Amino acid sequence: MASKRMISLFVVVAALCMSVASGFYLPGVAPVEFDEGESVDLKVNKLTSVHTQLPYKYYALPFCKPDQIKDKVENIGEILRGDRIENSLYELRANIPERCKVLCNRTYDLKQIEKFSEFVGYEYRVHWIVDNLPAATPKMLQDANGKTTIVYESGFPLGIQGEVDENGGSKHAVNYLNNHVNIKLLYHKNPEAYEGLRIVGFEVEPESIQHSSYVPGGYPETCVNRDTGVPFQALVIPPGKSELLIIFTYSVTWEPSDIPWANRWDKYLLNTDPQIHWFSIINSLMIVLFLTGMVAMIMMRTLHADFRRYNSMDPNEEAEETGWKLVHGDVFRPPGRPMLLSVLIGSGVQILGMTVVTMIFAVLGFLSPANRGGLMTAMVVLFVVMGVFAGYSSTRTYRMFKGQAWKKNTLMTAFLFPGVIFCIFFILNLFIWGQKSSGAVPFGTLMALVALWFGISVPLVFFGSYFAYKKPIPEHPVRTNQIPRQIPEQVWYMSPLFSILMGGILPFGAVFIELFFILSAIWGHQFYYIFGFLFIVFIILILTCAEITIVMCYFQLCSEDYNWWWRSYLTAGASAFYMFLYSIFYFFTKLEIETFVSTLLYFGYTLIMALAFFVLTGTIGYFACFIFVTKIYSQVKVD
Repeated sequence: MASKRMISLFVVVAALCMSVASGFYLPGVAPVEFDEGESVDLKVNKLTSVHTQLPYKYYALPFCKPDQIKDKVENIGEILRGDRIENSLYELRANIPERCKVLCNRTYDLKQIEKFSEFVGYEYRVHWIVDNLPAATPKMLQDANGKTTIVYESGFPLGIQGEVDENGGSKHAVNYLNNHVNIKLLYHKNPEAYEGLRIVGFEVEPESIQHSSYVPGGYPETCVNRDTGVPFQALVIPPGKSELLIIFTYSVTWEPSDIPWANRWDKYLLNTDPQIHWFSIINSLMIVLFLTGMVAMIMMRTLHADFRRYNSMDPNEEAEETGWKLVHGDVFRPPGRPMLLSVLIGSGVQILGMTVVTMIFAVLGFLSPANRGGLMTAMVVLFVVMGVFAGYSSTRTYRMFKGQAWKKNTLMTAFLFPGVIFCIFFILNLFIWGQKSSGAVPFGTLMALVALWFGISVPLVFFGSYFAYKKPIPEHPVRTNQIPRQIPEQVWYMSPLFSILMGGILPFGAVFIELFFILSAIWGHQFYYIFGFLFIVFIILILTCAEITIVMCYFQLCSEDYNWWWRSYLTAGASAFYMFLYSIFYFFTKLEIETFVSTLLYFGYTLIMALAFFVLTGTIGYFACFIFVTKIYSQVKVD
């Protein structure tokens, strides 16, 4: 009966996962053909900076804007990323070029001038979208063999910083505003397959031009002079000036391309050398092979010798037991704080399920980069759905520890880890609200997240817990003595703190190179889409956590220390400690964050990542050690 219920449970969760997958595949994201002269929408998105890590809406700066601003409906992932997609005044027509067309001219006051200057000083980049393609600036990428490839860097700079000479030969810093953009749209034609043209590239080259002699309805005189080769002055944002006239202009060129529509994202995604990722995998595989050799030596030589010796003993003869067999009467004694350990294991199963399913969908191509925010939305929804497995594994473990308050355990599973994460996120969101950034999650979205938590995740946790409660308590292969055995004094290198810290190094060493690329994608506002490499590294991480925990657990049992429950969890989970230390090193060596709020955001979000990594790796280590201990004690004869 219980097995039928579990089958039904798996069917329900599988159906939910498939519905999630179908929602993220977005079959509606299909090629769009534009006829000659047809209007092409240019939408504005956000402004981002690596110095502040605070995104802002495009119209947070006083740009030229239409009379009525229309917001595109964003999904949860887009909102969490700070995307705010809106319409613009730019007029594009398929395959029709424009030369220095005036967008608008405005006179700005002192406060607006200072705001432009502040954003240019923080090196903000502008993000636009045409036909679901983000605006990009081309750059050269050189691989290990010296071969250069043109790739895209998302967005384009709002302005540049420079110096001007003063009287007397001294120089002072000034900011230049890019008030002119050269828009290049690459298109692909295939009359045999479809009519019209498909946009396969969106490049923007910004310029700073001090326009003059503008006549409404015509071209600025500066644009005419540029065609004759007359040099022009850049548009300086003068500090302290009460008024400044700025004329915004743009040019549009259309260029045919051999890139098919299906490959138009390649230049956005191929922004790193794949050989580095292969080096990361080879490095991780070496660690796994080393650990596998150690585990094989323990399993095939030491343990088999122990089995032969113990099982060949005459049960009528008294023989002194040694090593790990000596603690058989205490090895399955329930640990201290069994409810907390059960709750952490349940949360770890929840994150493990979310990670595995998300990566499978990403590797299979369901989470397309064209679907902005799809990856984060998938993670949020799948975390909620996986609550059923959190409740099941937590209650199952808690009852194995002979716990009685399974309802309280279920409540703790539903609220402890998600509650800690939500509190950290909410506090950080308050600081972002204070900065009036578009990265601040609106109140309505927060309520939607709470509704997902309380309305779906919590009931699913109880649903899984109910199935676990109905199943019989798992039996251990050996009985537990009533009186606990005294643990002998341990040598210094088998002390809990030292062995836990040593055990966490190898899992971190297996993933730290890929972690660098993940951090660069998050804080450098780059695309990360090499999920094939990431999935391989994730499998290596699972194997490393399992093997190092088994090795350390065997050494611990041989030292007659039977308190392995928490030790197994913390040994693999200690890799999160090194992950957080690495994030501190990354902050001081790679990032250029300058403000207090941005620093707080970095370490706050990194703490969330480290906590999730802790419960994930700790759970993997616990289950590996539990299977190992159960297996070896079921193979020996115990009176």
